[in-house]
This record gives sequence, structure tokens and C-alpha cells, in this order.
Amino acid sequence: MHGFKGERTLMRIHLGERDKHHGRPLHQAIVELLRQRHFAGATVFRAIMGFGANAKVRTDSIEILSLDLPIVVEVVETEERIQAILPELDAMIGGGLITLETVRVIMYRPELPAGGQEGDWGIEAAPPRAK
Repeated sequence: MHGFKGERTLMRIHLGERDKHHGRPLHQAIVELLRQRHFAGATVFRAIMGFGANAKVRTDSIEILSLDLPIVVEVVETEERIQAILPELDAMIGGGLITLETVRVIMYRPELPAGGQEGDWGIEAAPPRAK
């Protein structure tokens, strides 16, 4: 289990639904890589509309249905671990966008039974005090 509260880095990877890596969906290959490297977690979002560097609009609307909807992979991890995996992601991703931002994690825990949130599992909503 990660000791995961405090300042972390949020990485967002913007891709297309049709993007592939060795014949498999690229977003799936990225999530599997992150899991193999024991990252804290990753989530894939499928968007309903968007455009990228080529300015081509992709949408799920019936009038101009796209078979290449935008995909976003989000990951929260330490800055060092994100920086370490960037060369591998660079080799996997043809076109896309990767952004990084600093976030403050206030809760990261597995599903716990009712009443099992005592101790170190509580939410830390207040910002850390300066020492």
C-alpha cells in the first residue's frame, strides 16, 4: 500500500481512441505499463467531443460521428516516478499531449468495511501546516 497523502503529480495523457501500440489500443498498453511498474492507479476517460493539434473535431454526435473519440489517461504518482516513465511513454505515443500538474492527495485507500477508517485512513482535508 502506498503512503500516498500529500503533494503528488497528476499526469494527463490525451490520445485518440484509434491509437495503437503493437496492435493493441494505446490507452490499454499505457495502463498495463503503469500497473506493471506498480503505480498507484490509472483511469481512462472516453470523451464525447474534442480536437487536437490537427484541429479535426471528433464527436459522438450522430451528424458527424467519429470512430476516433478523444481518450484521456489520468495518473497520480510521485514526480520522480512520473519523470522516470516519460521516456517509455514517449516511445509508445505517436501523436498526443501529456500534461503534468501538482496536486494534493487527501485520501487514497482501498475500499474498507464500515467503521474501518480509523487510524491513518482518514481524509486530510486541511492543508499541511508550515513547520
